[in-house]
Amino acid sequence: MISPLLANIVLNKLDWRLEEAGYRFVRYADDFVVVCKDRTQAEAARAKVEEVLTELGLKLSPEKTKIASYGKGYEFLGFQLSSKSRTMRPKSQEKFKTKIREITRRCNNLDAEVIKRLNQVIRGTANYFATDFSTCIKLFQKLDKWIRMRVRCMKYKRKLTTDNARLRLGTFERKLGLLKMLDFTATTMGKSL
Repeated sequence: MISPLLANIVLNKLDWRLEEAGYRFVRYADDFVVVCKDRTQAEAARAKVEEVLTELGLKLSPEKTKIASYGKGYEFLGFQLSSKSRTMRPKSQEKFKTKIREITRRCNNLDAEVIKRLNQVIRGTANYFATDFSTCIKLFQKLDKWIRMRVRCMKYKRKLTTDNARLRLGTFERKLGLLKMLDFTATTMGKSL
């Protein structure tokens, strides 16, 4: 793994060669996608990429490199992209949930610092995934519900559905100041609602 700055410097040659060959592509540091019309063109693009990387003394990662159709979907920069949806990939969801679990352990007390830490994680993840093109509304609703359940469990040191009445939905925003992931979609995805 190389740093993003070094990757941008080294992989400029790849950008130039792909452009010369007429390929459309997106690259962010050392992660990239080459868009092709059919499988034959995709295989030719892969051969071109391997050729350029060999010249640079690099090689493609076998685990990350594949030819996929937009209809079936593929993963790129934390997103699961397909013709039907553009949402968080399962690995990104699990990474997010792990961060939330660390903050909302039942052995900790619910206080302003916990809410502040939760809001940082929620804001960062929601800002990244709530883009103009993403379709995360239902997923964000599920994650918001799951976060509230975690906070209730932390506050009452147990998991009971009767605690929903004790710590109601409005309390999370008004009294605790807990952010909702869904609120981040209103500004960017509100046009499509």
